Amino acid sequence: MKVYTKNGDNGRTQLLNGQSVLKTDDRIELLGTIDELNSHIGLAKVLSEDDLRVQLTHIQKTLMHIMSGIAAPLKKEFRFDEKETEQLEAWIDHMEDSFPRPKDFVLYGGCEESARLDVARSIARRAERRFRVVAQKYVADKKAMQYMNRLSDFLYVAARYADYRADNIRSEGVRQEVIRDVMKNSGRRKIEN
Repeated sequence: MKVYTKNGDNGRTQLLNGQSVLKTDDRIELLGTIDELNSHIGLAKVLSEDDLRVQLTHIQKTLMHIMSGIAAPLKKEFRFDEKETEQLEAWIDHMEDSFPRPKDFVLYGGCEESARLDVARSIARRAERRFRVVAQKYVADKKAMQYMNRLSDFLYVAARYADYRADNIRSEGVRQEVIRDVMKNSGRRKIEN
């Protein structure tokens, strides 16, 4: 089977339930936004440490489940489990206990990993807004919408934690450089004496 079907050339596409809709339909916009979010999470995952990489992979799979629920909202197998939101909250709590999170405004881009996570966070916020529009017009899973809200919180805290780790790595690098300089200079003094 070829990747292109030409079925969408007329500006329409099908939901999982077989319903044909315009590509400008709010549900398609939401699905596209979540797909974009999932792509950016993948981009952030490339730079992430093991624990966060595992969490981001889990989130990507959860987003795919949410997309299925948007495309076929009446199918029971796509109903969202609130345990996923509870898992996000546990990960947020664990991260926040691991470092002194800044409480004031943050200038994004402290390091590449946090910058990627912040882009994902801003897309998660857009997805959440689009989810609300879909909920007003069609059937929408409220638990999945709650997850989207919590996901942006998770991505924010993960980005701040990445900044914290990067600052510590930079500080340690400076410290090691000072130690090397001191050792090098102290070696010269011994030779000169």
